[in-house]
Amino acid sequence: MPEMKVSPRSEIPEKYTWNAPSVFSTVEAWEAALQQLPELSAHVAKFQNHLGDSPSALLDALQAFENLYRQLGMVSVYATMAQAVDTTNQEANRNLNRAQSASAQVLAAVAYIDPELLSVGQDKLWKWMEVEPGLRNYAHHLKNLFRRQAHVRTPEVENLLGMLRDPVDSIYNISSMLTNADLRFTPAQAADGRELQVTNGTIDTILSSPDREARRSAYESYTDSYLAYKNTLASNLISSVKANVFMMRARRHPSTLEASLFESNIPVVVFHNLIDTYRKNLPTWHRYWAIRRKALGVDELHPYDIWAPLTQKRPQLTYEETVEWICAGLAPMGQEYVEVMRRGCLEDRWVDVFPNVGKMDGAFSSGRPGTFPFISMSFDGTIFSLSTLAHELGHSMHSYLTWEHQPVIYSDYSLFLAEVASNFHQAMVRAYLLDHSDDPDFQISVIEEAMNNFHRYFFIMPTLARFELEVHQREERGEGISADDMIGLMAALFAEGYGEEMKFDRQRVGITWATFSHLYADYYVYQYATGISGANSLSRRILNQTPGAVDDYLGFLKAGGSQYPLEVLRKAGVDLTTPKPVEETYAILAGLIDRLEALIENRGRPE
Repeated sequence: MPEMKVSPRSEIPEKYTWNAPSVFSTVEAWEAALQQLPELSAHVAKFQNHLGDSPSALLDALQAFENLYRQLGMVSVYATMAQAVDTTNQEANRNLNRAQSASAQVLAAVAYIDPELLSVGQDKLWKWMEVEPGLRNYAHHLKNLFRRQAHVRTPEVENLLGMLRDPVDSIYNISSMLTNADLRFTPAQAADGRELQVTNGTIDTILSSPDREARRSAYESYTDSYLAYKNTLASNLISSVKANVFMMRARRHPSTLEASLFESNIPVVVFHNLIDTYRKNLPTWHRYWAIRRKALGVDELHPYDIWAPLTQKRPQLTYEETVEWICAGLAPMGQEYVEVMRRGCLEDRWVDVFPNVGKMDGAFSSGRPGTFPFISMSFDGTIFSLSTLAHELGHSMHSYLTWEHQPVIYSDYSLFLAEVASNFHQAMVRAYLLDHSDDPDFQISVIEEAMNNFHRYFFIMPTLARFELEVHQREERGEGISADDMIGLMAALFAEGYGEEMKFDRQRVGITWATFSHLYADYYVYQYATGISGANSLSRRILNQTPGAVDDYLGFLKAGGSQYPLEVLRKAGVDLTTPKPVEETYAILAGLIDRLEALIENRGRPE
């Protein structure tokens, strides 16, 4: 395989880096905006005990809050992106910590608002909306506030809970700094004896190479490095779980699962429907492992073989070519949609494209009203990077259209909706690519990308969700859990998913939880699986040319947080309170496996 070289940040051409000056022209300008936050917070604090004075006073207070929130968002995005693209930059690390401290102070300063609104009373607020049109923008927010009334505490308690944000956020930061900045990996060994640099930015590329020795040694290097810090990483994750349990009890919820889902008005049956449907469909995965083992011609399939290529003729793309293929796949969404996306990628520099030394692993979309919806990724020219970019652009277009059509109060759509938009992009682009060429190797490459995506979101994420639930429940019961307990639990869950077709080392598979920072956002991972289900349902409506499907989907993107997530999805055409979308998506997965098996049998085993 080709030599893996990761460049220092200074060698990345500017056109492939995120557009920091579009947020703040200089670090000094960012500093000035940061220094303004206490003054803006103080202005909002002046309205305390006066929200019930008059409709105009309430409107002034809410608009002042939105102005503060907008500026805090810009300050936070700038600091987050600067640190993410170079975690070795000490100034960036320091500024991110400062931004997070400022965020905690802002939350404490505005914590009085919800309790005071509750004391004003729903009847009065509804009458005020009739005489003050500006308040009508906040109708859903107020409706949701009174839904949550039983879990909102006194102003003093809310103030304390707001101040807790800073130390709680630092739990994730410790893990991020350890795994992204300080953790070092032994080089992998290629079959020809060459050393391959293993980093969070290169591991996926090596694991998808045809060189089995490189895959094996990289996988072992990667997992063994995490295992070396298992106790620290476990202690850190348990601290995060303890914080969730504390917040659950402080807000008087019966469980952490219900506390987390309550925020978006999601019934727990949605979570359990997913897990039950996942377990029922495990034979689909067992069948895929068998097909993959036979296709690779190996006696035993190992976890490091999951991403091994089934064809030696995978397409290699430039970043610019990738953008154009994604735009072609999203053409059914209309010219305006596509042009916004193309301009963001090629002109406005939404995307920090390539890996560099110290860059945070994985990919994400980040932004707030007043900024572009930025993306950080580690592009490597493969069809998998194409998929990653399509995924993150789904998030970014969701943000872009939300910010275009909603006030700041509704600019944060829920995590439950976020993964629908990202997986929708992948489903649309994949359908285009499968129709793009009759070449069997190209078709296999596209299906491999699909299987890798489904593996992550329909296998890994439900498994992590089961792990997360069990860890939280043990902590809720006061049982405690150690690093070895967590490794054993994770290994047992994967053993069920792998069945008889996978041979694996229980320690190395068991440390998987430590490699996913997603677990620091409680009960996030299950939403990848519900998201891919909703995405496939909605993409099918558009690909089947269902009347109104495009407008329905654009309405979903534009809604932001102005309605409850399940309501937004129902209006777009999918109901996730039933298992049906998950079952239908498993049927799509099974169809892809059928198609892959036929292609491999017709072509014969790869050389």
